[in-house]
Amino acid sequence: MLKSVDIEKLLFIDIETAPEVYNYNDLSSVLQQLWQKKVKHFIAKQSAEEVYKNRAGIYAEFAQIICISFGFLVFNQATEAYEMRIKSIANRDEKVLLQEFSEMIIKSFSSIHRFSFCGHNIKEFDIPFICRRLIINQLVIPDVLDFSGLKPWEINHIDTLDLWKFGDRKNFSSLSLIAHKLNIPTPKDDIDGSDVARVFYEDDDLDRIIKYCSKDVITVARLLMRLKGIDLIKDENVIYVE
Repeated sequence: MLKSVDIEKLLFIDIETAPEVYNYNDLSSVLQQLWQKKVKHFIAKQSAEEVYKNRAGIYAEFAQIICISFGFLVFNQATEAYEMRIKSIANRDEKVLLQEFSEMIIKSFSSIHRFSFCGHNIKEFDIPFICRRLIINQLVIPDVLDFSGLKPWEINHIDTLDLWKFGDRKNFSSLSLIAHKLNIPTPKDDIDGSDVARVFYEDDDLDRIIKYCSKDVITVARLLMRLKGIDLIKDENVIYVE
């Protein structure tokens, strides 16, 4: 499977998001009304406050990016094993974070044909979310992220969720579920996605969020390696770049 994919030309990526404001009641009256319209099909069963607590972090109009982790694989000829280099950009000022990420992308990956993004559900979430938040922050979308006007087959990023669907559009499987079923080891940590907003606002612990985001990048890389039928990256071969 995926014999034509050059695994060393993939940039594995994951983002973590949190609501722009932690509590629904801190929204302006206008935004409260717009939120109720946005999630009106959920409010029938839960209050607007409850839905905000559980879902605000996934909507780019109401949430911000607090961490972007990305990494790439390199085959070490001496050890005959893959190594992975991971870098995370995290900041409580989203505009600063996005500027740093854009500059890195433009500097290191200036050609859209040089590499492909790879992530889990990046077509529906990560990439569109980054682009929307760039626009909201009045920043320019780098060419390698701007897929407007391209035909579906011209968009070169790889989504492991799509690969796992095998054409079954109604199927959605989380990265953690697929990793568990395929016996893919995941780095240990003490939080999951539902904890991110709390850890960000209540614990003020961005380092824990960085560790969690990096974990997903490693897991996505291992998932793709499993799908390609090659040996998985080992923990000791993961290099974290400052």
